[in-house]
Amino acid sequence: MKKMLRFKYFMLFAALSVMIWSCDNDDNDEDPMVETKTIVETAQAEEALTSLVTALTTADNSEGTDLVGTLSSTGPFTVFAPTNDAFTALLNQLDGFDSLSDFDTDEERELLTTILTYHVVAGVAAKSGDLTDGMTVTTVQGEDITIDLEGGVFLDDATEVNAKVVIADVEASNGVVHVIDKVILPKAIIDALNEGSMTNENGTLTDIVVATEPLSLLEAAVIKADLAATLSTEGPFTVFAPTDVAFVALLEALGDDYNSLDDFDTEEEIALLKNILLYHVIPVKVLSTDLSEGAVATAYTDNSIEVIASGDTFVIGDASDTNANITGVDIMASNGVAHTIDKVLLPQAAIDFVVSLQLKTIVDTAVATDDLSLLVDALVQADAGLVETLNGEGPYTVFAPTNAAFVALLDLLGEDFNSLADFDTDEEKALLTKVLTYHVVAGAAAFSTGLSNGQSIETVQGENVTISLMEGAVQIMDATETNATVALADVEASNGVVHVIDKVLLPQEVLDMLAAMSLKTIVEIAVETDDLSLLVDALVQADANLVETLNGTGPFTVFAPTNDAFIALLETLGDDYNSLSDFDTDEEKELLVTILTYHVVAGAAAFSTGLSNGQMIETFQGENIGIVLENGGVSIMDATEMNANVAIADVTASNGVVHVINKVLLPQAALDALAPSVPNIVETAQSVDDLSSLVAALIQADAGLVETLSSDGPFTVFAPTNEAFATFLNDLGASYNSLEDFDTDEEKALLAQLLTYHVVAGAAVASTDLTDHQEIVSVQGESLFAILGNGVQIQDKTQVNGNVVTADVMTSNGIVHIVDKVLLPQEIIDALH
Repeated sequence: MKKMLRFKYFMLFAALSVMIWSCDNDDNDEDPMVETKTIVETAQAEEALTSLVTALTTADNSEGTDLVGTLSSTGPFTVFAPTNDAFTALLNQLDGFDSLSDFDTDEERELLTTILTYHVVAGVAAKSGDLTDGMTVTTVQGEDITIDLEGGVFLDDATEVNAKVVIADVEASNGVVHVIDKVILPKAIIDALNEGSMTNENGTLTDIVVATEPLSLLEAAVIKADLAATLSTEGPFTVFAPTDVAFVALLEALGDDYNSLDDFDTEEEIALLKNILLYHVIPVKVLSTDLSEGAVATAYTDNSIEVIASGDTFVIGDASDTNANITGVDIMASNGVAHTIDKVLLPQAAIDFVVSLQLKTIVDTAVATDDLSLLVDALVQADAGLVETLNGEGPYTVFAPTNAAFVALLDLLGEDFNSLADFDTDEEKALLTKVLTYHVVAGAAAFSTGLSNGQSIETVQGENVTISLMEGAVQIMDATETNATVALADVEASNGVVHVIDKVLLPQEVLDMLAAMSLKTIVEIAVETDDLSLLVDALVQADANLVETLNGTGPFTVFAPTNDAFIALLETLGDDYNSLSDFDTDEEKELLVTILTYHVVAGAAAFSTGLSNGQMIETFQGENIGIVLENGGVSIMDATEMNANVAIADVTASNGVVHVINKVLLPQAALDALAPSVPNIVETAQSVDDLSSLVAALIQADAGLVETLSSDGPFTVFAPTNEAFATFLNDLGASYNSLEDFDTDEEKALLAQLLTYHVVAGAAVASTDLTDHQEIVSVQGESLFAILGNGVQIQDKTQVNGNVVTADVMTSNGIVHIVDKVLLPQEIIDALH
C-alpha cells in the first residue's frame, strides 16, 4: 500500500451522520455511562466510539506511548470524542489510509498521537455549561481550540470547518466526554500534511480532481470541456474546485433541460462550460495564506473573480449575487494548488445564459400575460404560422397590443367584426396577418434604450413604423393619425423583446384593404341609391346575369343613368314602352342588354381624374364611348347627337367606380334596333292602297322591275294612282279590261317600257329640287318635264300633264311622287295607235 500522508480532498463538507447516543439499556434502567467508568471505559462501552478506541490503541503501539493508560488515570480530563463516521471521513481524505490499522509506522503513529492528543484537555472536566463563546482551550497536544457557541457548541480547529458537539456532558469517573462529528486537526498536522504533499510524488491538478470522489462532476466537466490536458501542464495554477454538491445546485438552477453535464451537448454549450471552468482557474499559485481582498484575473480572458473578506476568512465573488465559501484550502499539486468551494462560480456570460434559459419565447410570454390574450387569439386565428415563427430563434421585436387595443379595433371595424373569430374568410385572415406582421421587426431585439426619435423601422409586413420620443414616453407612429403609446417597454424574451402598446398598429395596406372591405359593390350602391332604382330594374329585366356580373370581382367602371334618364328613354321609344317591364320579348331583352352593357367598362376602375378630353373607351358592349372635358365638367359621347353629363363622379365601389349620368347612352347597335325600318320603293307602294295597280303592273310586266326597285338605288319614281291606271285601261279600249290583259311577251314588254318611263335612276329628286320645265330623263330613255305653277305637274308626250298629288314620299332607296296620270312616252303612243 502506498502510504503518502496526503489529503485527497482537504476540508470538504463532512458527510457525517449525527449519532444518537443510547441512554437506554435493555436489561436495566441504569445509565450505562456512569461515573464509575473511566473515559476509556466509557468509549469502549459505546459502538459509536469504537474507532476512537482503535485509534488510541493503534497509537499506543509505538514505544513510549500510552494514551489508553493516560485516559484511564485519575485526571481530570475533558475529551472531545469523534464518532466512527468522523474517523471514516478523515480516512477518506487521506491517500493510502483505508483504516486506522494503516497507521503502522512509528512516524505515522506519531501523527495519529498528535491528532488524538489535540482532542484532550488535561486538568479540568469542562462541561458545556462552563464553556463561553470565543473561549480558547489549550489541548494536551499543545495547540488551542476555540469555542463557538453560535447555533450550538462548535470547536474551531486549524481547518476551515468546525466540529459540532452532537452529545455534550457525558460524565466519566476521571472527567467528561463531548461527542463531536469531526476529527479536529491542529496546525502541526496541517503543516505535516502539506510538507508531505510538496514532494515530487504529488499528482497534477487534473490527477487530484480525478482521484477525489466529491469532485467527480468537476472531473466530468473538465473532460467534457477538454481541459484535462491544460490542468496537467506545468502551470502553476490555482483552482477553486466546486464540489459535486455545487454542480448539482447549478444544474437545478438551469432547469429541466439540464439534468446532467451530458446536456451540455451543443458547441455553444460546451464553449460556455469551458469558459465557466476557466473562470475557476488563476494562472498563478495562490495559497490560502496568500489570499487578500481584491479582483483576481482568471484564465477566462477579461473576466475576474473577487476575493472578499468575511470574518477571519474569505469568500469568492463572481458575477452573481451569491458568493462561494471556501470549504477546503491548500490541496497541493505538482503544478499548483486547489481550494474547494461550495458553489460553481459564474462569469457574466454564464449569468446571461442562465437568464436566457429562464426567459420565455415571445409567444410564451404573451400566453402567460392575461392582457395579451387577444393577441394570442389573433396569432392563432390568422392561421399563417405566426405562432411557430414567433416561437423560433429570432431575434424579433414585437409591439404587442393589449386586449383593450384589440377591442377598440373591433369596435372600429363595425358590426361584422364582433370578435377575432369573425376573421374567418381567406381574405380576412390575410388582412389579420398583415396587421399582425406590421407589429413585428425581424432580425433585431430593439430595446427602448436603443430607439431614437424619428427612427423609422421596417416591419415584417413591409411598411415602416416610426419612433416618437416625447416627454419621456415612447410612441409608435403607424399609417393612421393616432400614435400608439408603449405602456410597458423591454419585456425580454428568449428570442427577442416585447413592448406592450395601447393600440393596434395599422399599415396603409391594411387601411386600403379595410376601406375596400367597407365598400359596397356596384349593384349594392345602385340598390341603395333611390335615383338609380330604374337602373336596378333594367339590370333585373334584362335577365342576362348582369346583377351577378356587377356584383363580381371587377374592376368595373359604370356610367349609371338616373331614373329621369330612363324615363326620357321610354318616352322617346313611344307608347309601346311605358315601363322597363315592356322589354319582355327575347329580342327586346337582348336590346336592353345591349344598352346596359354599353354603360360598363370592364377591367378598370376609371376615376374622373384619370380621364382625358377626347379619350375613347371601349365598353363591355363592344362599341366606344367618348370623353368630353369642358368647363370643369365631364360629358360622355354615345352614338346619338346628345352627350350625357356626369352628375356625380367617382362613387367608389368595392369592385370599381360609378359615375352617375343624366342620359341613357345608346350605341349604334341600339339605334339601329330602335329606329323603325324605312321601306324601299316597292315596299312603300305595297303599303299604300292607292298604289296597288302600280304594284300589279310591276309584277305583270315580269321584267325584274320589282327586284330593281327593291335594290339600293337611288331612284325617283312617279307613281300613278289606281284611278290613273283605270283611266289608262279605259282609254285602251275593250281589249284591255285589266292589267292582266298584258299577257303576251310583246304586251309585257310594252308594259315594262311604260313603267320604266316613270322611273329616274341614280337620284332621289325631291319636289323642292325641281325647277320649272326641268327635263328629267327616265329609265325608259325618253324625257319628262317638270312644270311648276299651281303645284307640281309632270309633262309627258301627250297633251295632258300629270299632277303630283303626293310629293316626296321617302323610301330607303329613293323617293316617290304620287301622280294622277299614267305618263306615256312617244314609244308607247306609237305602239298603241
